[in-house]
Amino acid sequence: MRITNFAVLGTVLAATALAQTDWPTYGNDLAGTRYSPLKQIDTTNVNKLARAWTYHMNPGGPAPAGAPAEGGGGRGRGGRGGGGGRNWSATPLVIKGVMYLTTAYNRVVALEPETAKELWVFEVKDGAPAVRGLEFWAGDKDSPATIFFGTSSGKLFALNAQTGKPIPGFGNEGVVDMKPGALNGLDNSSFGLSSPPIVYKNVVITGAHVQEGPSVGAAGDTRAWDARTGKLVWQFHSVPRPGEAGADTWEKDDWKNRSGTNVWGLFTIDTERGILYQPFGEPTTDYWGGDRKGANLFGTTLVAVDALTGKRLWHYQVVHHDTWDYDLASPPVLFDVTQKGKKIPAVAELTKTGAVFILNRVTGEPIYGVEERKVPVDDALPGDSAWPTQPFPLKPPILARNSFKREELATVTEDHAKFCQELFDSLPGGLHAGGPFTHYSTAPSVIFPSSIGGGNYNPPSFDPKLGYLFVNTMDFGSLNQMVKNANGTYSRQGYKGNNRFWDPETNMPCNQPPWGRIFAINVNTGEIAWQSVLGITESLPADKQKTGRPNIGGSVATAGGLVFIGATDDSRFRAFDSKTGKEVWVTTIDAGAHAAPMTFQGKNGKQYVVITATGGGFLGDKSRADTVIAYALP
Repeated sequence: MRITNFAVLGTVLAATALAQTDWPTYGNDLAGTRYSPLKQIDTTNVNKLARAWTYHMNPGGPAPAGAPAEGGGGRGRGGRGGGGGRNWSATPLVIKGVMYLTTAYNRVVALEPETAKELWVFEVKDGAPAVRGLEFWAGDKDSPATIFFGTSSGKLFALNAQTGKPIPGFGNEGVVDMKPGALNGLDNSSFGLSSPPIVYKNVVITGAHVQEGPSVGAAGDTRAWDARTGKLVWQFHSVPRPGEAGADTWEKDDWKNRSGTNVWGLFTIDTERGILYQPFGEPTTDYWGGDRKGANLFGTTLVAVDALTGKRLWHYQVVHHDTWDYDLASPPVLFDVTQKGKKIPAVAELTKTGAVFILNRVTGEPIYGVEERKVPVDDALPGDSAWPTQPFPLKPPILARNSFKREELATVTEDHAKFCQELFDSLPGGLHAGGPFTHYSTAPSVIFPSSIGGGNYNPPSFDPKLGYLFVNTMDFGSLNQMVKNANGTYSRQGYKGNNRFWDPETNMPCNQPPWGRIFAINVNTGEIAWQSVLGITESLPADKQKTGRPNIGGSVATAGGLVFIGATDDSRFRAFDSKTGKEVWVTTIDAGAHAAPMTFQGKNGKQYVVITATGGGFLGDKSRADTVIAYALP
């Protein structure tokens, strides 16, 4: 591991307390609101934004536009949005005049945020740093300000924020090996981190990046570590052991050494009450549950625990016996709902189905009601035991397509309509389809939403003045069939060389547009305040381009009345009027920005908006770059 110092940061880091002008953690605050009080950039001048700087993550120089993706980023659970090449979705942090960032080239860097000049560089030799970023801890009287990040190899690093050097008193010379206690005694199981940890007081809390299959593998437990020493403080069993709450949702010994059920996305914390919110993914394997009959807690469940002890406070399962890969991953967003003059502490969780569950964050009770509705069971695979009902929130309405029938095939062009019709009719009677919660079958099946959503890890943003929660989703289907293995289990595979319900040559989905949207939800009523199409299909005629696009990534809301978002696969960065949903600014960027933007005010008094743009990923985005881009007013 090599560290390069380019400047002394001590006076910078010591100069001021964390300010409202900074971006000190992934969601800007531990509540995950992604809201900034900055308003230098507003609806009246946003159209004057210009690129202030471009930082190339590749130390060897920028890759040529359209160059094929390189490198690793395996497809273990939690690699979604980060696998299949050096696509990157990190959100930079800015604290006391310094920007911190994990990069796609095994480097963690500190930058001068007004210029992107490198201040120090830490080279990671053991695995790759987490694709979604890092975390900052202010330290205490005995410990320096610290940068924490995980790696694909299961290490947790603690770097001195001033120098970039590992902190000797943390773990083994600044590194904790997280694999012991997670591998369930297995040497060949995958374990790492793909998202930043979160720090509360003096504990640093980590999720897990584990395998998609087979069933037996590394545990997806959440763990907390002493931020000063790296010693384990607590461990929450994501698959309950006998005698623990939720153990009765598993049959016999099906829980043993079960992998999955991990937080590969983002945590949030109610700092007033000390509550940690954990969005768990589903248990392995993803698409067949014959060896895990039952509701399978805490799979696809939002779990609230005491952040300092790990004690469970409440849980809410949003998909029972998940066999669709509908992991929770989006950071739970904390805010207050006002009803009849009374404030209710709330948490909102975006799901891959496009449902947004708004719950009392102290009790876990739905604020607007949830209905258990009957769903199909007769199309479940042999040996599986489909759950007869699934929860549907009464408000807000579902924000993504959850079903499909032939008459909803796309007609945007004659050629595309012909392709989609022939694909759907390639079997007598057409492809297996329906919904909601149509099961994957041995017959080729169209499933909406696909395994990547709906929603994904997409971090929403929240404007406390408007009471609006901003959420982006896509209407994107899977096209797969299940194949029986020699041991009696089932695995998913594509159909006709495809695993998405689209034309892979044009990247146009086979359902009618819109294919991507952004919504504003009034959290005080549960109603949609506005919705707008998100993204264009540039290959179409000008009058047909506004189709919306598949999207993975999040937004930031500002006091300037704006919502900034990339996310789409059309290589655009946009701003919407937060009150009306009108698109008020758009610019072409180097590649698709499948990340969440951030904003800060520099020492020069300017407000900057920053986005990571690398293309690639599970949307099949063909664009490629290695850039982090900052915008500011001239």
